Amino acid sequence: MDKKDLLKLIEDDNLGILNIKPKQAGATTDERLLSSFQEINNFIKINGRKPMAGADLYENQLNYRLNSICEDNQKVQALSNFDEFNLLPKEAKEINSLKDIFEDDDLGIFENDKDKIFNLKFVSKERAQIDYIARRKICKNFYEFEEKFIQCHREIKDGKRKLLSFHRDYDMEKGMFFVLKGMLVYLADVGEKIKDEHGKWDARLRAIFENGTESDLLLRSLGKELFKDGRRVSELSEKSLDNFYNITKDDQETGYIYVVKSLSDKQEIKSINNLYKIGFSKIPVEERIKNAEFETSFLLAKVKILAIFKCYNVNPQKIELLLHKFFSESCLDLDIFDNEGNRHSPREWFIAPINIIEQAIKLLLKGEIINYKYCRDKEEICKKE
Repeated sequence: MDKKDLLKLIEDDNLGILNIKPKQAGATTDERLLSSFQEINNFIKINGRKPMAGADLYENQLNYRLNSICEDNQKVQALSNFDEFNLLPKEAKEINSLKDIFEDDDLGIFENDKDKIFNLKFVSKERAQIDYIARRKICKNFYEFEEKFIQCHREIKDGKRKLLSFHRDYDMEKGMFFVLKGMLVYLADVGEKIKDEHGKWDARLRAIFENGTESDLLLRSLGKELFKDGRRVSELSEKSLDNFYNITKDDQETGYIYVVKSLSDKQEIKSINNLYKIGFSKIPVEERIKNAEFETSFLLAKVKILAIFKCYNVNPQKIELLLHKFFSESCLDLDIFDNEGNRHSPREWFIAPINIIEQAIKLLLKGEIINYKYCRDKEEICKKE
């Protein structure tokens, strides 16, 4: 083909086949990172939870991707503005001087009053300088705890565990779960208890968060955060003494200690906060309470089971009596009349926070309850002097 014919062919290219199009730029690394993280956000919006390991292939990939992002500080910083569900570890700003405070004044609080803050009145005794700040960091052996989180989620979904309110003086122990700002927290370790400057007991924790981070914050610090924005996760609905002793096939089951709450619609009962029955049964508790509305010992109303302790090689009736004696000062003083007009005075109902009752049962099973007493006015368990 000569040059003339070739030029004619180019001029007749009505379809633009020979037009040279500029090469389109591919997605940048940052765009790909953001897109992959948004997939995780979208999964949570749809499912109401984080992607879990051990699920289907897609969810497993999202779980692995999230853990990988959390381990890379550069990625964490790049995605911090898109972290809708607080999935990423947070790095707190270091404040070491007054200058740092002024320079970090994003809201302009100190703009007109920088000198006034030095005019001090009613100054309290100088507190010891804080020389340690607990921060979250990547949990390098998170794989050892991951199954515990999956199992806990499953038990909450199945109703075997419940999310309950957190009381400021709740007894936090190794192996317990809590929910802090919507995130599951596991207490992997509770260090040696020490007294702080105010004479209150404290301890250094190892707290594992379900997003793959951990912190060694203080027990009282975690308690304050949980009191403000947290919940405690109940133990399994049926607890067993094998949590405290090594139970074998040769051990004999002797009964159940249970704690229930009244579902009565009578105002004189409904109006009483923290009213619970501590009882004993040789038969399964579900069987024991099935006719509760016809029994004066249950205040002639249905009840809700809050805790069950299975007993081995012990006298559950004796345990029941010891608990009743321990809470005797807070025993319900109320008369119940049956259908025939006969008066009854149930003595198994007590007014005390549920977490305090659970704490007392644990102390009893450990043989330590003789060192403590229940302080009704404070609603807490106090050490005997």
